[in-house]
Amino acid sequence: MTEAPVLYAVADGVATITLNRPDKLNVFNEAMQGELMLAFDRIEADGAVRAVLLTGAGRGFCAGQDLSDRVMSEGDAPPDLGATLDRLHNRLVRRICTLERPVVCAVNGVAAGAGANVALSCDLVLAARSAKFIQAFCRLGLVPDSGGTWFLPRLVGSARATGLAMLGEPVSAEQAEAWGLIWRVVDDAQLMDEATALARHLALQPTRGLALIKRALRASSANTLDQQLDLERDLQRAAGRTEDYAEGVRAFFEKRPPAFKGR
Repeated sequence: MTEAPVLYAVADGVATITLNRPDKLNVFNEAMQGELMLAFDRIEADGAVRAVLLTGAGRGFCAGQDLSDRVMSEGDAPPDLGATLDRLHNRLVRRICTLERPVVCAVNGVAAGAGANVALSCDLVLAARSAKFIQAFCRLGLVPDSGGTWFLPRLVGSARATGLAMLGEPVSAEQAEAWGLIWRVVDDAQLMDEATALARHLALQPTRGLALIKRALRASSANTLDQQLDLERDLQRAAGRTEDYAEGVRAFFEKRPPAFKGR
């Protein structure tokens, strides 16, 4: 029996999504993408899920797109890669970026091509010390996709983004942390423990407020200062009307830990 290309489990308010094609370094194919979208459907429908942890089985997070899906015979018309992006990768990246829960990514081993950029679309990225990030597109004459040309300049600046995109050289986890590409590098043996602890911590926080923070940060790069100030005003108004804000204030004055519910 063929194993599911994506594993899904919920515990302690955290939905853990595991890419599960370890023999192929978890490269994306249509079946995996379909299962990922179904996993996010389940998360959005389940109010008990307060945070998400995305990782990969085996020795790599995700080595990008499964090129065996794109092998052409002589005389075949070239594939429409733009249509593939619209149908698969772009939908996934948009889903992660707009999900009103914090998404933690635990990168074990290689994250290449679309795999690297899907990781970078997550809110907080932890990487094992042995992990590597590779913008492998230039090796095939392609453009970084899955948000790569948007995330990279904002995370590491124009010069480094250009070097990563045009040279396709591997970036170690430690270098990724130093450049601000990821949140933190951890020892390999501790990766899943630390990533799980981080996701569980986030699940106990005022997750409605975290969703508003996420929305504000995503919008900031396209806004003028005046537009961002207006957005902050509007989001703060919404945050101030949440149950979690009221609970946070009560807990502060009562000198006790707050019991947030994500509402």
